[in-house]
Amino acid sequence: MKNSDQKLSMHDRVQAVLQGKQPDRLPFIDRMEIWYQSKCSSGSLPAKYQEMSLNDIHQSVGIGRQKFTAPYAFKLRNIEVVRTFENEIIFRDFEPVTEYFPAQWAPDQIPRDKAGTTAIDYITPVGNLSIAYEVAESMVAMGGVEPYLTHHLIKAEEDYRTAEYIIEHTEIVPQFDKIREDQCELGDNGFVVPCLHRIPFQQALLEYLGEVPLFTALYDSPQQLNRLLHLLDLQLMEILRQMADLPSIYVEFGDNLDGTMTNPKLFKEYSLPYYQKYTDILHGQGKKVGSHTDGNVKPLLSLLAQSGLDVCESFSPAPLTECTFEEAWETWRHGPLIWGGVPSPILEKRTSESEFRDYIHRLLEIIENRNIILGVGDMVLGNNLIERVEYIAKEVEHHRLV
Repeated sequence: MKNSDQKLSMHDRVQAVLQGKQPDRLPFIDRMEIWYQSKCSSGSLPAKYQEMSLNDIHQSVGIGRQKFTAPYAFKLRNIEVVRTFENEIIFRDFEPVTEYFPAQWAPDQIPRDKAGTTAIDYITPVGNLSIAYEVAESMVAMGGVEPYLTHHLIKAEEDYRTAEYIIEHTEIVPQFDKIREDQCELGDNGFVVPCLHRIPFQQALLEYLGEVPLFTALYDSPQQLNRLLHLLDLQLMEILRQMADLPSIYVEFGDNLDGTMTNPKLFKEYSLPYYQKYTDILHGQGKKVGSHTDGNVKPLLSLLAQSGLDVCESFSPAPLTECTFEEAWETWRHGPLIWGGVPSPILEKRTSESEFRDYIHRLLEIIENRNIILGVGDMVLGNNLIERVEYIAKEVEHHRLV
């Protein structure tokens, strides 16, 4: 909506940009859960926010609230799942329903309020697999950051068959109502992002094997690895087929893409054709498609421009990564759209106030006449100054689009 005095909600601004329209102001929206939990756990939540909900704090600060929600879950057929914390059983169920597999990072699955190791065992008729997460004291102090995966699912050759059994016996359970319910809870100042699984290679890299074991498997176990990727592809294709009934204009792969791990050579073979295939399907459903690209994407800039992705979300430029904002902005002149662009380190005390303000003013000058969804890459953290987030929000409100 060009040159109009009508003020849109943050939700409508995001929606307009995703649809290729120009809103009254640029949307400024991201997640503040870690900042909020950190301040609450340390007793340092500013007095004016003491009686506010997180939604109200977002409204007061002037930043919209982004939330990732899974539009489906998995029922693990013929499988028993046992979770232990420091060797004490905290959960046991047969054929449970879980939003993610094998990743299990939800706060109700992995204790985050105390340090220790949580192990998750998957017991099947063809063998058992396990993963483990670690929460350190420093992580507890930071207010519930995601636990660190210390043991991946596949550790030996025989584990591939068990992993295949689990994938083959997994039932997809749509939970589209949850998207609507979460959006109602956030209101007009928020935007729910339906978050899909990572693409197969990213799943194998970050969840099933881990970085070094995957690189080894590319040479030592290519048949088993390719079989795993094939099954994950079939599973994701079925998920995408069901997404046709999801009444959302935007969905996102939770890929945590980083070009130093998924390097250009690997990306061309294991990511680019998959992105192109998946985005074709979702575009056919009338949806825009994004990927959570919070790592160093400098080596992948030109390839991402060919991927079919409409959005690179949580884009985290220098000084957080090697990629400058200008490099991405120029390379992605015709897409993908940037969601992010404000590196979290400039919100810390170690960055002077003048350096911070110079960055924001330069950023607003650069993005003149082009759409972007401004956000903090990867999110607002516990050591970030909330006053600086407020400053950005005010500057964005004063920044008229022409």
